[in-house]
Amino acid sequence: MNDEKIRKAFEAYGIENEITCPQAFEISEKYSIPKMDIARYCNQHEPRIKIRSCQLGCFR
Repeated sequence: MNDEKIRKAFEAYGIENEITCPQAFEISEKYSIPKMDIARYCNQHEPRIKIRSCQLGCFR
């Protein structure tokens, strides 16, 4: 997992405390970052970055 690449992508999108599923998918495609790496980053980042509008209904 490339934390620095994800951090820079989030910064470019203005993501600080939460991200939507569609944003995560878009970042994954645009920056060639696996979706699971984005999810891990959100869970390991302090403070955690909440995932909103989950397309599977797992996160609200």
